[in-house]
Amino acid sequence: MADVCPECGSTKFIYDSKRGEKICAKCGLVLEERQIDTTQEWRAFDYEQKQKRDRTGSFLTYTRHDKGLSTSIGDHGYTDLYKLKPSQRASFYRLKRWHSQVSTATERNLRYALSELDRISSALGLPKNIRETTALIYRKAVTKGLVRGRSMESVVAAALYAACRKHNVPRTLDEIAEGSNVKKREVGRTYRFITRELGIKLLPTSPIDYISRFASELKLSPKTQQKAVEILKRAQSKDLVSGRGPTGVAAAAIYVASTLTNEKKTQREVAEVAGVTEVTIRNRYKELIEQLGMEDKMADAL
Repeated sequence: MADVCPECGSTKFIYDSKRGEKICAKCGLVLEERQIDTTQEWRAFDYEQKQKRDRTGSFLTYTRHDKGLSTSIGDHGYTDLYKLKPSQRASFYRLKRWHSQVSTATERNLRYALSELDRISSALGLPKNIRETTALIYRKAVTKGLVRGRSMESVVAAALYAACRKHNVPRTLDEIAEGSNVKKREVGRTYRFITRELGIKLLPTSPIDYISRFASELKLSPKTQQKAVEILKRAQSKDLVSGRGPTGVAAAAIYVASTLTNEKKTQREVAEVAGVTEVTIRNRYKELIEQLGMEDKMADAL
């Protein structure tokens, strides 16, 4: 494709979709002709009409055991079956049943695992990109034989936690364990195993990632959220965050920020949303106000 007109040196072009030509807007030289029109030639005014006129299948997705590439024998046109002989009709139903079955153990494993993934991610309200990444991690684990000797549910939960970490979507091990009905210890052990074997390198979770979700559940204003983020950034600059649970530090920062902005929340309310104990919040809270020199401000606010 020419980026500059060879005749006049202009960089402005006109694309004529009817003729399939690329024309120089200055001198009228035809630079390209017989261009392929890749747009659809039909229009649809609602979803049902689009489904009828669309001639392609669904897009490629890792969340389906066959990646969305398989075909299916639908239920349309069954009235014509009664024109066939009973033996031919029975053959059709048998073919439809065989067609819907998976052939290998790996496919069966993927089908059950991906349905479990859909259940957990729906319960936790996770977006589609998390599901896609989780499915990809699980497929890699199956390919390398990492699922043998472990429950399918624990590997799915571990892959889901890894995907959340990769996309900076704040979900704790407790939440993943609760959604998957797998013990937290088992999820953590499997997560460390598959990330090591698959060479997945993830940065430690930052407490800042949890602020928006916790503050939203507590119905705090954007001003309070921003204040909590500022407190955490100051804490990170003084190395007060490393070695401590991110949810506990985030909860303490929200408690301090809500107090300073006069949107006071009790330690119990914050603890219930963050999934930590009140003792943890008190310990982190004391560290923050002492190390950041905020004792006087908190005393005045309280």
